Order: sequence, then structure tokens, then C-alpha cells
Amino acid sequence: QVQLVESGGGLVQPGGSLRLSCAASGSMFSITTMGWYRQAPGKQRELVAVISSGGSWTNYADSVKGRFTISRDNAKNTVHLQMNSLKPEDTAVYYCNTGGVDWPWGQGTQVTVSA
Repeated sequence: QVQLVESGGGLVQPGGSLRLSCAASGSMFSITTMGWYRQAPGKQRELVAVISSGGSWTNYADSVKGRFTISRDNAKNTVHLQMNSLKPEDTAVYYCNTGGVDWPWGQGTQVTVSA
């Protein structure tokens, strides 16, 4: 059973930066497209960034394009999300999973953007 463990969230002022990390167990990570998702209070979970298995292709939701960068390290089974120029509307619990949401959700990491 694959386990996903997200970390790196916190409280940050508008305009600040955070770097999220997700560690995955199991041997399938390096051949799997991975994504970062977020869920704000009262809203559905949404995909914000996705990266191909080898890392050569990425895509972003319009709301984060130009501010967020997804990356991965297949040797360490980790995927990261660098978040810059954070806005209050980025406040949410952030999760990682495959592009097709094939694995059990982890606990997520809370990101709060507030002055």
C-alpha cells in the first residue's frame, strides 16, 4: 500500500513563499505522473499542478501559473511544490497524489496566507 506524506505548510503573509514536499513509499513512484491538489474550506478539492513521471512535462491551473513550480526527485520518491507570491486565496490544505488519484490520500499540509 502506497503512503503519501505531505509537509512544509504553514502560516505566511501575502507575497511570501513556501515549499511543500511529498514523500511517497513504494516502487511505482518513478513511473507515475504526480500532482499537487488543494482543498479550501467549503470547496471541492482541485488539481493545481501536475508533473510527468520523468519530470519533463508540467502543467498548472490558471490560478497558480507563473507563481507555483512543481518538481520531483525520483531517486528520493519525492515531489515538491514551490509556491511564490502567495495570495490569501491560496489558503487550503494541500495534498499530493497521482495524476489519476490512484493512491490513498495523505493527511495533507495546511497552508494559510494571511496578514
